[in-house]
Amino acid sequence: MKQHRLRCKLSQEKLAFIAEIEYSQVSRIERGIINTSVSVIFILAKALDVKPSQLLEFQ
Repeated sequence: MKQHRLRCKLSQEKLAFIAEIEYSQVSRIERGIINTSVSVIFILAKALDVKPSQLLEFQ
């Protein structure tokens, strides 16, 4: 998710604002501290203009 966020030139705070979720949740998701729900993945994908499956790809 972080790669997509940086590609869009968004801070964690701005992404959280666009997605209407807590900034701390974005941070914890990116750091792998929490797992998130499918609905939040769809919201974040929409905010980042990517397919939800792209947020689940690991390199």
